Amino acid sequence: MKKSIVTAKWLHRNLKTPHLIILDASQTENKSNLKTKLEGLQIKNARFFDLKNTFSDKHSNLPNMLPLPKEFEKECRKLGINKSSKIVVYDNLGIYTSPRVWWMFKIMGHNNIAVLNGGLPAWKNEGFELEHIQNKVYKSGDFEAIFNPNLVRNIDEIKSNLTKKNELVVDARSEGRFNGTTPEPRESLKSGHIPNSINLPYTTVLNNGKFKSKEKLTEIFKIPEIANKPLIFTCGSGITACILMLASEMVIENKKSVYDGFWTEWAATKNLPIHTKI
Repeated sequence: MKKSIVTAKWLHRNLKTPHLIILDASQTENKSNLKTKLEGLQIKNARFFDLKNTFSDKHSNLPNMLPLPKEFEKECRKLGINKSSKIVVYDNLGIYTSPRVWWMFKIMGHNNIAVLNGGLPAWKNEGFELEHIQNKVYKSGDFEAIFNPNLVRNIDEIKSNLTKKNELVVDARSEGRFNGTTPEPRESLKSGHIPNSINLPYTTVLNNGKFKSKEKLTEIFKIPEIANKPLIFTCGSGITACILMLASEMVIENKKSVYDGFWTEWAATKNLPIHTKI
């Protein structure tokens, strides 16, 4: 699959493509009105990709951490995913959790994946077929995880970069949280940001639950600090950094990675510097 983003119309036209698998990465716990309206519905034959309970590191006390490659491989095989699978992933909020799944497959060596722009709401708005969510057992796949460390950074690498400054950290949280003027959702964490990082709220690249046009995304990423520097995307707990990662993938060629640990880890770790604009 050459595209990182596909439309609902494209997916509808290509439903009978050999080896196509549709993954539903919807939030299972969300109080938005949009989630309520689409409760219990999915694109026909979609397979539920449970980010929170299955496809995260069960041994970590941090949310949404990457599972070990072998665990990821095992759970993908349970979903019937193969090395030859052409994957389209969506979520119930338009663009929210689906880019995280896109990044996870990329980091596990599977590049044949795209995100449905606008997600389930876009599919429904086109009048395409929906069905009630069904729990199915699939024939075991032969998916193989081949880990790509170039797409991820850990806390030690972020600390090292404080002095080396070889990579630019781009924070997807809101301006208030980045500046330290708005509290974090997790009450135990101080707001603020990693030193030398810049702020690009993930909402900047979206419009009504879809990615903005390539022309507008190109303008957004024309930030002087970015230039041709390698980028490390971060956020609060692992979801919205991947939205920026995917948006940037469409318009700039900089080397890119995601800090797996995010502000949740950085702010909770003793003796690490936190900058604010207070």
